[in-house]
Amino acid sequence: MKILFVCPYAPTVIRTRPYHLLRVLAQRGHYVMLATVWESDQERAALKELENLGLSVTAERLTRSRAAANVLQALLTSRPMQSRYCWVPGLGRQIQSQIQSSATVFDIVHVEHLRGAEYGWTAQSACAHSGRPIPVVWDSVDCISLLFEQAAQQGQSRRGRWIARVELPNTRRYEGRAVRQFDRVLATSKLDQAALEKLAQAGGARTNGGTPTSGGTPTSGGAPSPARRQRGPAIRPANPLGTVRVLPNGVDLDYFAPAGEARDPATVVLSGKMSYHANVAAAHRLIDSVMPHVWAQRPDVKVNIVGSAPTADVQALADRHAPRVAVTGHVPDVRPYLQTATLAVAPLAYGAGIQNKVLEAMACATPIVASPQALAALEALPAEAALVADGPQDFAREMLRLLGDAQLRQAVGRQGRAYVSAHHDWSAIVSGLEDIYHELLSAPA
Repeated sequence: MKILFVCPYAPTVIRTRPYHLLRVLAQRGHYVMLATVWESDQERAALKELENLGLSVTAERLTRSRAAANVLQALLTSRPMQSRYCWVPGLGRQIQSQIQSSATVFDIVHVEHLRGAEYGWTAQSACAHSGRPIPVVWDSVDCISLLFEQAAQQGQSRRGRWIARVELPNTRRYEGRAVRQFDRVLATSKLDQAALEKLAQAGGARTNGGTPTSGGTPTSGGAPSPARRQRGPAIRPANPLGTVRVLPNGVDLDYFAPAGEARDPATVVLSGKMSYHANVAAAHRLIDSVMPHVWAQRPDVKVNIVGSAPTADVQALADRHAPRVAVTGHVPDVRPYLQTATLAVAPLAYGAGIQNKVLEAMACATPIVASPQALAALEALPAEAALVADGPQDFAREMLRLLGDAQLRQAVGRQGRAYVSAHHDWSAIVSGLEDIYHELLSAPA
């Protein structure tokens, strides 16, 4: 197949879903053109690595000034900031040009995330103008409205809670309409699937099938025409029932694997991007509420908080509790921290989609204690593969149980590795994605 894959941020090993979908699709012999944006020299280098894997890449720079202007425009037009943040007119023009060119006739356009939806409508419009009925798949990844609903109530910062509440109504409307507009819509879990379908059903009665407020025929700059943003062209509702398919996240089982070495004694790891509000809340929950109960019985336990861009208040946790707590910031490779830790933790109070931090720890056979919220998206998870705990005392109790029982640690780690091998191998997930593509291509016109 020939696939135009649109991603509103540079796919990297850290942005694991698009990176591995692209990697495996290319390995299987598909022609894949990636259309994306980059923000730093590191991201440009990552795009070069993708080219080395066999992908064709067209990319435009997303500057800070452009991102700021996009946010301001979203605020002025009652669109969610997420939907507009990554818009670069040059990339819109590139997508139009690639679809309308005779050099490559694409079979499928695949668009990633809510941030990429406007590029998806640009692709639909280009298909309509060129007379090429190319199916457009929108991988929503997570239901952002569901995430904002939780963040509005449980976010760590007052500012974060306020932003979530302001964004929530616009995001609900936008996601609900978007689900109905694309030929196939994907999400990582049944929870996100149900939330998106509910939004589509609620929004279906209020729309006549046009694109959301961002829609419109692209101008020569690739952006929607200002005069037509509110009403949009009469593009059919490609998914009138608002159905969503589940395509779970995976883990690279060769990359994330047990190291075969002795683990550090009494060492706990919490991993994830530490500027992400749900991870910030989890770090505070762990150190402020759970660890005092652990340290009361095991004062020797150390905690490594591993992840890029830690906020000032996350860094302050290490300052207050040194040397028991370390905040690493960006690390070139998270695996040594997972492979040498006694156990991993995921005390998330809220979140959306499948938690990659959980899959990666399991793949490394690192026993994990997690909140119900961190495991909610995992299907068919056996009780032996992770210890589930809710509430600070319960969480501390399960951590202490693992810290004190080497045989239990080995059993939980072994079962966790077996679970991700059976249910979250990227090769199997890409096979499911290929099936979705083939369904679209074989459907009657």
